[in-house]
Amino acid sequence: MTLPAKAFQRWLQGVAPEASTADVCRISGIKRTTLAQQLVRGKVSVSTVVSISRAYGINPVAALADFDAYRELADPQPGPTRCELVSQISTADLLHTMLARPGMDPGRKAGPEPPALSPAPHPTSVKNWVDAIDDGEVRHRVSAATGIAPQNYSAQLTANRLTAELAVATARAAGVGLANGLVATGLVTEEEAGWTPGARRAALDSLSDGDLAVLAGDRLQALGKVLRRQEQDQAQTEKIWENLG
Repeated sequence: MTLPAKAFQRWLQGVAPEASTADVCRISGIKRTTLAQQLVRGKVSVSTVVSISRAYGINPVAALADFDAYRELADPQPGPTRCELVSQISTADLLHTMLARPGMDPGRKAGPEPPALSPAPHPTSVKNWVDAIDDGEVRHRVSAATGIAPQNYSAQLTANRLTAELAVATARAAGVGLANGLVATGLVTEEEAGWTPGARRAALDSLSDGDLAVLAGDRLQALGKVLRRQEQDQAQTEKIWENLG
């Protein structure tokens, strides 16, 4: 989703009243042509606000809450559930943790601690997050609330992306913290969303060996389907090129 250019300019005036457009772009790392084009079109991207707010030491979630479409972000929000936290742990990290558990090999001596978790997001973070909060009707509620066609919503999840508007709408439909989806999409960090430091590791450590093994198995099965589909697509492409001579 984009934000109205006039609202953005009012916000920017409050953030950096003495700064020129060139100053803002230099500090935030945004290309001048990019910002100029957005202003001319009258639509400024959410990522632009996030980049500028970080450059000026403002929490991006608080910055977005200054805009009407994201005003609810300023309200007190519940913390992420354990399922949400675990959904933001990559498959590789799940496997590393599982293999380090004593229950995986009772006869083995205790090995080193698993490495630190890689930061969110990961290659399936968006779909995993939606799956974690879906009661079976979330997708339908999001579609009804936003007007997005179910197939288009599913396509975004398959591509592991979700617009900020849809991420917030999904969180609202599921009754979870509104900024949590912004973490899953990579727009903001865990810290910026107010997640407790070490919360993902604590959630992972709280899983029993059996639950961790089942979760890792589900992730591997999903990954296997994706890899097989990619292999089939590659084989089909090569066959087409062969036929073309």
